[in-house]
Amino acid sequence: MTVLDWLLDSDPAIRWQVLRDFAGAPADVVAAERARVATEGWGARLLALRGADGQWAGGAYFPAHGGDAPDDGSQPWTATTYSLLQLRDFGVDPDDDQMRRSVALVRDNCRWEEGGQPYFTGEVEPCINGMAVGLGAYFGQNVDGVVTRLVSEQLDDGGWNCWAAHGAVVSSAATTINVLEGLLAHERATVGSADSRKARRRGEEYLLERRLFRRKSTGEVIDPAWLEFTFPTRWYYDVLRALEYFRSAGDPPDPRMAEAIELLRSKRQPDGTWLLENTHPGQVHFGLEDGDGQPSRWNTLRALRVLQWSENGTRP
Repeated sequence: MTVLDWLLDSDPAIRWQVLRDFAGAPADVVAAERARVATEGWGARLLALRGADGQWAGGAYFPAHGGDAPDDGSQPWTATTYSLLQLRDFGVDPDDDQMRRSVALVRDNCRWEEGGQPYFTGEVEPCINGMAVGLGAYFGQNVDGVVTRLVSEQLDDGGWNCWAAHGAVVSSAATTINVLEGLLAHERATVGSADSRKARRRGEEYLLERRLFRRKSTGEVIDPAWLEFTFPTRWYYDVLRALEYFRSAGDPPDPRMAEAIELLRSKRQPDGTWLLENTHPGQVHFGLEDGDGQPSRWNTLRALRVLQWSENGTRP
């Protein structure tokens, strides 16, 4: 079985993306396969877990009865935000009737734990607001006010940090990648503003100046965990996630990404796949793959897209 065959022998959430990006399938075939995400496999299973009020696990960021993150460092991933992020990663059609009803219910009923604000008006942490912007843009909701807030919260070094309100003056890669993904999605959906586009470019420079994983001051690896590739990424940062963002942005690869791209190539297994690594612990609705150290369809799909972009200079 070739890697392409192995990827196609999967859930509709993966299969439609492989058909679009690598198999050269006609647009109608891709659209038909994408439509299955909401009615079969992982997408249908996740949608079936939605409550009558449109929320998952009864909460915006945490399950209603799950409290905050446990002391062991894990976090439950079953509430509305991470469920919607999962559906977006699956590529569910935002115009699907069931999906449109679900998002309308989230808009009308879901409130942030932090202050009780309506979901698509955002909350206080830039990391979470980046997610909210990305989801709002994908699912056709107005998140302009959250974008304005994020632009105003950009730090002097070009990135963002969820702890800025508590005195942090240097940025966090994890917060920054979540904000960048949100701003890019908003820009794609609405064109954005001159200020938001400028902020996004400054944020990109924050990561590029560090070659995506090295300290600007010493060149040392900032965090060895960033060199391990996981899926779903949750709120965490890693090199593959950063490369996926830059691929999605559509510009030719910057020379400062070269080492990160070589790291990605080096992790390719003899059979042409990439492994799942560093899964972030916490309660999930259901598993998508066989666990760390095993071949990962999601990481393989994402890695192949990045390599295609790095070689061709264009987004597939």
